[in-house]
Amino acid sequence: MQYTIHDGETLVKAARNSIELFLKSPKFENRMIERHIERFTDRRGVFVTIKHYPTMSLRGCIGFPKPVAPLKELVIEAAIAAAAEDPRFVPLSQHELGESVIEVSVLHQPELISETTAKGRMNRVRVGRDGLIIHYGFKSGLLLPVVPIEEGWNTERFLSGVCEKAGLNRDSWKRPEISLYKFTAQVFRESEPEGIIEEMPIG
Repeated sequence: MQYTIHDGETLVKAARNSIELFLKSPKFENRMIERHIERFTDRRGVFVTIKHYPTMSLRGCIGFPKPVAPLKELVIEAAIAAAAEDPRFVPLSQHELGESVIEVSVLHQPELISETTAKGRMNRVRVGRDGLIIHYGFKSGLLLPVVPIEEGWNTERFLSGVCEKAGLNRDSWKRPEISLYKFTAQVFRESEPEGIIEEMPIG
């Protein structure tokens, strides 16, 4: 299922409103937001990203790679977690929220890359379309499709990057016993804090 720009606007606004209400009262009930997005009952993975404006430096990013609950629930939980639970950052303040843009990435089902050779895996990944997930033992990492675009990475650097995200050696993606997945996503982002919401050109 593809979402319209109107759907994207609704999801991004729900994410921002969730963060704002949580910062004002951490005990707020999710249903206060859910009732505005009741129609998003399909199960989809989702990530919410917070970026400082205008530098667009990362300020928080948390999500659910797997569709473990309806989107109307996960987008709220991901938004609050991105603001308050990303271990790389201190919790977001109300002032910072006013200086940040909100981005929502709705994931499609990940696909296992069955090739086990380095060349075969590189040929299956396309920068500008795919996100990556890597699994090895108890370690895992995920990079959204927008990351290599924003960083100016080629395919090999993208594969190395998802290894680093998982705490693995940069060349671990070449090992046949490691599980590697790719996925696509629709990404909706504010052009500026509380500004026009646009769909990023992914795909």
